[in-house]
Amino acid sequence: MSKLKLGFVGLGIMGAPMAGHLVASGHEVYVNTRSQVPPEIANSAAIVCTSPAEVARQADIIITMLPDTPDVEKVLFGEQGVAQGLSAGKIVVDMSSISPISTQEFAKRINALGCEYVDAPVSGGQVGAKAASLTIMVGASEAAFAKVKPIFELMGKNITLVGANGAGQITKVANQIIVALNIEAVAEALVFAAKAGADPAKVRQALMGGFASSKILEVHGERMINRTFDPGFRIELHQKDLNLALSSAKALGVSLPNTATAQELFNACSAHGGKAWDHSAMVKALEKLANFEMGK
Repeated sequence: MSKLKLGFVGLGIMGAPMAGHLVASGHEVYVNTRSQVPPEIANSAAIVCTSPAEVARQADIIITMLPDTPDVEKVLFGEQGVAQGLSAGKIVVDMSSISPISTQEFAKRINALGCEYVDAPVSGGQVGAKAASLTIMVGASEAAFAKVKPIFELMGKNITLVGANGAGQITKVANQIIVALNIEAVAEALVFAAKAGADPAKVRQALMGGFASSKILEVHGERMINRTFDPGFRIELHQKDLNLALSSAKALGVSLPNTATAQELFNACSAHGGKAWDHSAMVKALEKLANFEMGK
């Protein structure tokens, strides 16, 4: 791959390692973040810019990785935002997990400036970001996808063009529904087994060889048993994603009863000071309901 001029805005828990892979690949990478630039990026070959607009002026492909829909809107269209630095022919890639409806509006506004827009939310958490093994769900034109896919291959493994703008975000919302409900199922099963007198670690080991086996049982089940609730993926971020699911479902006239239950369990964790816990800590809410803690 020839050397490209890339931009990356948002160097948080996910964004920093993702940007790091781009820098390590030898591309010219311009970065900006609202807080302090992480040392691993500051001490690399990345070029730190004072604003998203400056990043957009310097780079041909600009990637954003931000917490929520309002953050993306501000970085793209606010004062000294990406849009102010764009010129025709550039590509804006949003890898945040945000509203599919807002994504389609953002795409229209970027397209009106003569630029392509790609929504490419990811799954895999901090572990996947560091390992460059993220799953990347893409909404874009086929032409834009062809241009950005080599960049995605530096950050992820399972890269799928799902459809037009917004399709990537729709897929991510679906992903987060499945993940939340799987966490809830694993947590219920392990709390039940432990309170019934079985060793939850051995129950998990037995289930890993059967039809109940899953990535959630493997990774998050172990977290629940060992009480390792450092994120990972914070509960407050999963709450945000399920809010997108429930609000979109309401607009579509779709009922998501178990998604609503999972959100209430996250809300209970949050009420007990758990916004920053890993989402596997949903088990704590079920333990409160059972008046029982699995322990280590």
